Amino acid sequence: MRQVVLTGIKEMAMTEIPNPLTVGPDEVIIKMSTIGVCGSDIHYYAEGKIGTQVVQYPFPVGHECSGIIEKAGDNVTNVKVGDLVVVDPSVHCGHCDQCLAGRPHTCRNNRFLGCPGQLDGCLADYIVMPSFTCFPVKGKMNPVQAALIEPLTIGVYTVKLAQIQNKKTTAGIFGAGPIGLSVLFKLLADGIDDITMIEPLEYRLKKAKEIGARSCKS
Repeated sequence: MRQVVLTGIKEMAMTEIPNPLTVGPDEVIIKMSTIGVCGSDIHYYAEGKIGTQVVQYPFPVGHECSGIIEKAGDNVTNVKVGDLVVVDPSVHCGHCDQCLAGRPHTCRNNRFLGCPGQLDGCLADYIVMPSFTCFPVKGKMNPVQAALIEPLTIGVYTVKLAQIQNKKTTAGIFGAGPIGLSVLFKLLADGIDDITMIEPLEYRLKKAKEIGARSCKS
């Protein structure tokens, strides 16, 4: 199968590696349909690192994706072959104290798709993932929409953390990039419409206004 890897600063290459043929009892093989590009991917491409996370070349990035289940392990029940799924890139261990306490998002052994030193990214024809990271969306949205769920969830979680009690609240969002717009979408969905976007790039402000921001400031 094809896999695109980073080979140096601002350098990438298409490589050929063997197709995944077998899966563990709780794993699935996913044929990639749509792969998004995150700001973190751009940092790895342009700078070779984010803080202490340094790329060891060659390395495949990518963690925003949707795909079709090609093969499922014997214990898999949440998805089936042929399902279009969106993939949660965060893989918890299920065994540490945090996981056992019901907090898998703070897993002490968490591994992230496309993060140096953790898991190879999804910029490939196929990936193998634990089935619990897969959420079926067949019949509800197309592959491109499904791949956008991962960044959208950040905006949804941001609004949740804000604990807004009054829909008449005036909200301000700093930054009208993809995550800022995700926050805007969630606020509007919750019935909060007095929202100001603060952003230096005019084209982003224009899009925020089109979506429903009441005012925009550069």
